[in-house]
Amino acid sequence: MTAATPTSSAAAPHGLLRAAIAVEARKAWSSHVMLWTTVLLVVGVGALALGILAAVASGEAQVIAKLGPLAGVGGWAGLVGIVVQVTAAGGLGAFGIALSWMFGREFADGTVAALFALPVPRAAIALGKLIVYVIWAIAVAALLTVVVGGVGLVLGYGATDAAGLRELARLPVLVVLTALIAVPAAWAATLGRGLLPGVATTIGIIVVAQVLAIADVGAWVPIVAPALWAIAPDSVPAAALLTVPSVPLVFGALCGVAWARLQLDR
Repeated sequence: MTAATPTSSAAAPHGLLRAAIAVEARKAWSSHVMLWTTVLLVVGVGALALGILAAVASGEAQVIAKLGPLAGVGGWAGLVGIVVQVTAAGGLGAFGIALSWMFGREFADGTVAALFALPVPRAAIALGKLIVYVIWAIAVAALLTVVVGGVGLVLGYGATDAAGLRELARLPVLVVLTALIAVPAAWAATLGRGLLPGVATTIGIIVVAQVLAIADVGAWVPIVAPALWAIAPDSVPAAALLTVPSVPLVFGALCGVAWARLQLDR
């Protein structure tokens, strides 16, 4: 019995984390916010890409001017190029909203007080939320890739050849990396005790990333590298993408600490 005690004690935290993940997964699955965020991101990006391609085909001068050199690129490369530009900014906004809801709703709905009565540590609850979020982001990446592939087939691009497959493969990588750099929104929603601080932080990340990209100094900046790489892979060293996980690791840890130190009176 004595020898079994350490094993049981070591297994307990894992069981509590699994319980937190299961509960947070049920919350996300039944959430209208998560559902509509998924629909708007997946269907919206596909519909927007179709609209832009239709405008280019009809000779819309303003659209062609905004696309620049990309307007003259056809086939899978042109389609994916348009989609990654839309996803780089729109995806970050969508993921930030999702995280703001996942963490901020506990304060907005007044359910955070009940978490103090649970046997599951609050840090484990925060980690469970982040794990569910990452799983959801991977699912969104897969769905969006399927939708974009379907759009390409509808447009008559034919079966994806090797070159087209390489173009299309950038999309799920971009979506997942974009989801990772949105994690500061979870920390902000926790510190600000609501949804709006997380949304505001997401907008701030988008603005800063855009400024750094325009200034051409963002190849090694984690919040900029995914979008630059997806739009122009040759302009960003592959090693620069390895800096992206530092964002969720740092801010995920900060989020866990913030949840562990939560107090009801402030």
